[in-house]
Order: sequence, then C-alpha cells, then structure tokens
Amino acid sequence: MKVFVILLFSSVPFLCNALSPSHSQKLKAALPEIFAKSAAHYRALDAAAAPRMWNKNGKPMIPRGFDHKKREITMDPIHGWRTGHFPGSLWLLYEVTGDAFFRDRAIVWTGLLEPNRNLDWHHDVGFIIMCSFGNARRILKTDSYDSIIVDSAKALSRRFSAQLGVIRSWGKIGDEKDFLVIPDNMMNLELLTVAERLSGEKHFGKVARSHATVTMKNHFRADGGTYHVLNYSQKDGRIQEIRRGQGASCFTAWSRGQSWAIYGYTMMYRETGDRTYLEFAQKVSDYAINHPNMPEDGIPYWDFGAPGEERDSSAGAVMAAGLVELSRYVDSGKSRGYLEFAAKQLLSLASSAYFSEGDEAGHYLLKHGVGNKPGGSEIDTPLNYGDYYFLEALVRFKELACTK
Repeated sequence: MKVFVILLFSSVPFLCNALSPSHSQKLKAALPEIFAKSAAHYRALDAAAAPRMWNKNGKPMIPRGFDHKKREITMDPIHGWRTGHFPGSLWLLYEVTGDAFFRDRAIVWTGLLEPNRNLDWHHDVGFIIMCSFGNARRILKTDSYDSIIVDSAKALSRRFSAQLGVIRSWGKIGDEKDFLVIPDNMMNLELLTVAERLSGEKHFGKVARSHATVTMKNHFRADGGTYHVLNYSQKDGRIQEIRRGQGASCFTAWSRGQSWAIYGYTMMYRETGDRTYLEFAQKVSDYAINHPNMPEDGIPYWDFGAPGEERDSSAGAVMAAGLVELSRYVDSGKSRGYLEFAAKQLLSLASSAYFSEGDEAGHYLLKHGVGNKPGGSEIDTPLNYGDYYFLEALVRFKELACTK
C-alpha cells in the first residue's frame, strides 16, 4: 500500500531563502495555458515522428531529441533508456486534457516497448516500463499491463548483487572486474515496489530497499551532494573507484544526478513508509536548493560545480517533480518551501527562456537540456525526458492545487 502521511520535523530547519508566496498562485493560474501549449506541441511532434516509427530495417523507433543542424527529430531504438518518456508524455497529456487523441497515440507508442519486458542488459528497464506501461496502467485503471511490469521487475532483479546489496547500473551481468552504480538507478526502483504489490513476490521489494539503503550510505558526501559513478569491489564490497561520469569532477554534484536522488528517495518513502528515506530526501533537496551556485530562477547549471556554464532544464524538471511530491510528506513550513521552490522552477521552465516556440526545438517543450557534457553529447538541446518530468511535475502540482 502506498503511504501518504504528513510527518513533523519541526526540529529540522528549512534552509531555503525566503520565497515569494505568489509562485504557487501564479503557476496555478498559468496551468491551463501551459497544458494547452504543451498539447499543441505534442500533436505536432507526434505527427513529425509517426512516419519514422519504423526504420529502414523494419525496427521500431521512439522520438529521442532534436538535431539542430539537420533540423530533424532524432529517434532511438526501443531498448534505449529514454524510450518510455515520449509515450509517457502522451499519457500525461491525456490525463490532463481528456483528449482521446493522446490516449490513442500513447497506446500505439507504448505497445512498441513490450519487448523490453525481458531486458536485463542495462538497469533502465524501470524508466522504460514505468513511464509507459506504468502510466497506462494507472491512468486507464487496467490490469492488462501487470504481467509486463512483473516480467520487467524480474529482469531488473537479475542485475542485483546480494553480496553488495545494490543493482548493477552499467555493464554486463557477470562482469567480475567492475560493478558500476549511478544515482539514476534510484528511478528504476518503483518498478520493483509496484511489481511486489502486483505479484506478491517479496523479493522485489527487498531488492529495492536494499539498493536504496546501500546507495544512501555510499553514494553521497556528508553535505548531501552525490557522486555520479561508484565502482564496487566484488571481493570485499568496498568502493574501489569513484568516476566523474557525466559530472564536472568527482568532487562536485552533477545536477541531474542530484535531481534523480531527490525524486528517487521521495518515491521510496511513498512506496515503503520508511522515514529514513524521507529524511534523506530532504537532505539531498536542501543541498540543491541552498547551493551557492543555484541560479535565481531555480534551473541548475549542468553541474553544481560549473557555475556560468550551460543550464540543464531536464535537471530542473526532475527536481521540481520530486519537490512537489516531497511537499506532501513534510511539516507545513517545509512543505510550503519545497512547493514554492518547485513552482518557481516550473514557472521558469514555462517561460520563453526555456519553453520552445513553434518548431524551434522540433516541437519538444523544453530547450536548454544537457545530456552528457563530458561526453560531448546533447548539449543545450531539447531532451524527451526533460519534457516528461516537466509535465509530471505540472500534473502533480495540479493535483495538489485542486485539493487546496
């Protein structure tokens, strides 16, 4: 059973600077226009992507991003980690608009991803399945997709090491040299907790809780900032290597990784009711909100140690989605602070500084995402997962706004 409770942490000070009380009010008033513009964008994006749903070899493809030089949408094979986000955005737009067009198109794109139910060669099956089939199950209120979710959880569980207590993020199962884990993996754990409820298999929940707990112990500095890549020794369980991964260095916090942690530990509290996860979600959130390099508009630089460089709109979107949910579970003082900061982020993302006009970004919603700067990939560009978490944050905010 999912747990929605309010816990009192009056002894834990909220370190945020004072925020305007009007952010939430402004966002609530702006929601209809934001959703209408988003729906128009995604109708156009779907129309542009549909002719490329199948590549020349007859393989299914999913919209990924946008090539500014070629002025065309980029497409991914269905096994890519971000392939659940485009159909997930369609599901969210159906949820808020009630327009059957988005439901019907979401069903088509989601169906392409079913072969991923047995995917175990990377950890992102949780992203793929929960954003697509998970949303389909929730919004349509159907059990038609339950077996896909359970099979996918079995596949993800095969990457778990009982010796280390964590799920292998990258690399092949059985690799004896490296056991690489990244904070992104927190986002895959909901697949396991949902599958536990659907199947009654307790192993899924044990894997999720073990991974979250061990990651909490090893993957963060004392101040709450995250490392990106840890390499575990399979001989003694120690951390044998820290890699910067997609971050600026091993000693700074890659902003999207920090956002994955905010979202992931909030989700794990909701799924388990374990207050340790709630307390940690607040710690990693406060690190980001109060970081001296956090810009005034709330949209972080691609790395907290790289002020003045590119912003990452996707990191802001993921963070906002996590903070809106986190605001439900804490005392009223902190709740307001988290919600106001998220509202500020969402207003920024909905502004012309980040929200695209017409086809300037291939009809994606958000500009200025950063995929992997150290790898020279997708820098200052739209990202389909940025759109997804932007929409999810708005949907979550709308649910809260309508109950107040």
